[in-house]
Amino acid sequence: MLLILRLMSNKIRRKPKIVRKSFSIFVLLISFILFLQSCYQKKLIAPPTNLTFNEGFENPIGFYDATPSFSWKLPQEIDEQASYHLVAASTPELLSDSPDIWDTGKVSSSQSLYVSYEGKPLSSRDELYWKVQIWNTKGESSAWSEVAHMQLGLLNNEDWQAKWIGLDTRKDSIKGKNNTTIHTPQYLRNKFETNKELLSAKLYVTAKGVFKGFLNGKAISEDVMTPGWTPYQKRIESLTYDVTDMLQEGENVIGFQLASGWHFGRLLWNKMIWGQTGSPKILSQLEILYADGSKQVISSDKTWKGTTEGPIRFAEIYDGEIYDANFEMPRWATSSFEDANWRNVEITELDKTVKISPKRHHTVKTKMEMPAKNIIELENGTGIIFDFEQNMVGVPKLKVPMKKGDTLRVRFSEMLDPDGSFYTDNYRSAGSTDYYIASQDGMIDWYPIFTFHGFQYVELSGYDLSATPKKEWVTGLVQYSDFDKNGTFTSSHDKLNQLQSNINWGLRGNFFDIPTDCPQRDERLGWTGDAQVIAPTSIFNNDVHSFWSSWLQSVRESQYENGGIPFVVPDAVENNRVSAGWGDAAVIIPWAIYERTGDMTVLQENYQMMKNWVNYHQMQSEDNLSPMKDSFGDWLQPHPVKESNKRGDTSKKLIGTAFFAHSAHLTAKAAAVLGLLEEKEKYQNLYHTVANAFEQEFFDEEGKIKNSKATQTAYLLALDFELLSDANRNKAEKHLLDKIKEADNHLRTGFIGTPLLPRVLDTMGETDLMYEILLKETYPSWFYSINQGATTMWERWNSYSKLEGYNPESMNSLNHYAYGAVGEWMYERIAGIKPLEPGYKKTRIAPVPGGGLTSAEATYESPYGKIKSAWNLKGTSFYLEAIVPPNTSAIMSIPTSKKEAIIINGKQLKEWKNIKMVELTDGNISFEVSPGTYHVEAITNK
Repeated sequence: MLLILRLMSNKIRRKPKIVRKSFSIFVLLISFILFLQSCYQKKLIAPPTNLTFNEGFENPIGFYDATPSFSWKLPQEIDEQASYHLVAASTPELLSDSPDIWDTGKVSSSQSLYVSYEGKPLSSRDELYWKVQIWNTKGESSAWSEVAHMQLGLLNNEDWQAKWIGLDTRKDSIKGKNNTTIHTPQYLRNKFETNKELLSAKLYVTAKGVFKGFLNGKAISEDVMTPGWTPYQKRIESLTYDVTDMLQEGENVIGFQLASGWHFGRLLWNKMIWGQTGSPKILSQLEILYADGSKQVISSDKTWKGTTEGPIRFAEIYDGEIYDANFEMPRWATSSFEDANWRNVEITELDKTVKISPKRHHTVKTKMEMPAKNIIELENGTGIIFDFEQNMVGVPKLKVPMKKGDTLRVRFSEMLDPDGSFYTDNYRSAGSTDYYIASQDGMIDWYPIFTFHGFQYVELSGYDLSATPKKEWVTGLVQYSDFDKNGTFTSSHDKLNQLQSNINWGLRGNFFDIPTDCPQRDERLGWTGDAQVIAPTSIFNNDVHSFWSSWLQSVRESQYENGGIPFVVPDAVENNRVSAGWGDAAVIIPWAIYERTGDMTVLQENYQMMKNWVNYHQMQSEDNLSPMKDSFGDWLQPHPVKESNKRGDTSKKLIGTAFFAHSAHLTAKAAAVLGLLEEKEKYQNLYHTVANAFEQEFFDEEGKIKNSKATQTAYLLALDFELLSDANRNKAEKHLLDKIKEADNHLRTGFIGTPLLPRVLDTMGETDLMYEILLKETYPSWFYSINQGATTMWERWNSYSKLEGYNPESMNSLNHYAYGAVGEWMYERIAGIKPLEPGYKKTRIAPVPGGGLTSAEATYESPYGKIKSAWNLKGTSFYLEAIVPPNTSAIMSIPTSKKEAIIINGKQLKEWKNIKMVELTDGNISFEVSPGTYHVEAITNK
């Protein structure tokens, strides 16, 4: 065609101008058509998106891992990846021409998650830029993705030039309960100069205590209670901040506010585990790189100064904060401030036995702001209560009128007593009160920074009584670890939706750098039993992959030499006691994370800990029975009236042996995934041996429990952990149903049994019974607390009753996540989204209508992309909208027994050529589908 046009153009040159012009337009048009045709023939498919490192980190700085993994998502229009090509370089410019860190070449693989790094060795401060392209199964290639980036933090103690610095606040401290030391918060600062063209500046910092940093008077970040909580005798986390834009030419000042936090604060039973000697300290290293290639390092050293004469006079996690505005030091972190009266700091060398390493999960932040909904004035006219209508965790932001010299008292409560007064018995010894002392008349604008509270109600007294109270005086700053929402659930049942809300608020309130048991009383510890119970539910609701992986590192570091796992992690109890169902978190949580993320790293990192824990079980056992004398049992199991025995009445030996077998079983599965076939065989055999011992000791030939009390939990453990022979299993199922019927179809399960109940009934095909139990309105049930006004999950099934008042036990948290474990069943069975292969590589989309519900919907942002299952019933017609993400497949199960009754996207099921299999099971039609969006209609069985 081009040759013909060229020949014609020679003749056209001799034609009139208008003809020549028309021909030129014609040539351009033909050329454009040829160009489009060429582009079409070489059309690129859409590139990968959402490039992340390890557990989902996007473009991190101060990263913790020099051998990262790489993940990406496929665009929705691509069904499957056949190959990929990944390149990495030290600068973005090198990526296209000569990647100097890693070039995989074209790799034939569908893997798009956790591709292991095999490039050149990386070290502290190194930067890595990467991009990836893919090919689909038709051989079509994508364009290159956008470029992702990370920079490593300081990975080794040897990278630190800085020293630990701080004032000896033990000298001017006060004595608290049990003679504990209450350190006065301190202010630290240092002045330095920059006189060259700046290229970049990174601040590496951590503390023994909690800190807030400033540069030239501006806050370095909005992080809360940094650096967080780890086993401080083993590891302290550091943070990295890019402060390039905060520096100025000439004089600069870096400063820190520093308080006790977990490291030097009083903990459960007024213990001080890590802070028995010394005082809070800061470790700071500001590294400045100039355009001429030179470098300047501003380290914490003897040139720094400090004072305890600042406005934060007191700060404790349990007890609150005192702020005295008369001590304010305007512009204290700027060069214009005069620090002649400040003291010289003390210096301490780094302890080589304590690892300083980059934080491996996201910091706590203020994630939401909640307005007060109602105001309640106290009868004596001296105070006012603000009701947020939601139990939350964080601090109040106050904009309150005050008179000079007056003290504003800020108290907190989760609920009110019937007479309208504060219910604070469940705070126990936690003072949980903030104070602000005014230096002048007028409106204050303040919130505490070195404490946090669990509350729905805030009481103010000491404000200017001549002012008319307004709801705007108090705003709730909701604080929790900085994770995003992963999943959603809603249904046609209002109370079920409230239960989902309560589950979410329980997670927000107790994922405060570590998974805590409660956020309000003198505890707030990482109880391992609570954690293993809630892990699966939490992973669906929120992106907590890195959160759990980080805490598991603390569990590894806290494991006793004999393999035992402490009750709490970090171990703030230090009593060397161990409980079944609690210590088993060391095995259960890694496996739960692997199942839901597909990340083998969590098994690799924790496999030795898993083995050590199973070995501990074995050492404690007699005739393969694991008694665990310190066991918490089925904690807070409800009895017909009240929990008279916190540990329940299920045999501790039965519980211990069941978890012994279960942990051996999961460890065998982990060994298989890791390719350790001999060890897989070893632990599988151990599982069978213990299971046999369990059955012989606790079950007779009729499948009934012997040698201990028959409870719902006892049967649930045997059935869910697969500890019975086939013959006994069917018999035991009937006895379980009898125990449930005995309780008028109510649950009688505590922390251990509750998460097992939905799974076992589902396996038994007793979905209608599970719906009945879930939707019960009376004690004990999930809706019982909602009927009493709960906006979070409660510690006890009967923490409060409108008729009887509060549970008389002081251990009575109204924000506790354990019983929220039922969320797993809500998402996987009511909505119908369940992983069949790790990471949702294959998903079961099989909603089970029931309980009178007419609709339910869940979405989940899986590692591969969005999964959705939304169903509704209209008469006998069942409608389902489902989304299956790229590079995955799904088994879809529809509640009908007639294949011809199923219509998918307007076509009958039999017309679909890419449906891989169709089968009828338990009255449901199941079939496998590829990625895409599906609209299904059917005539339901129900």
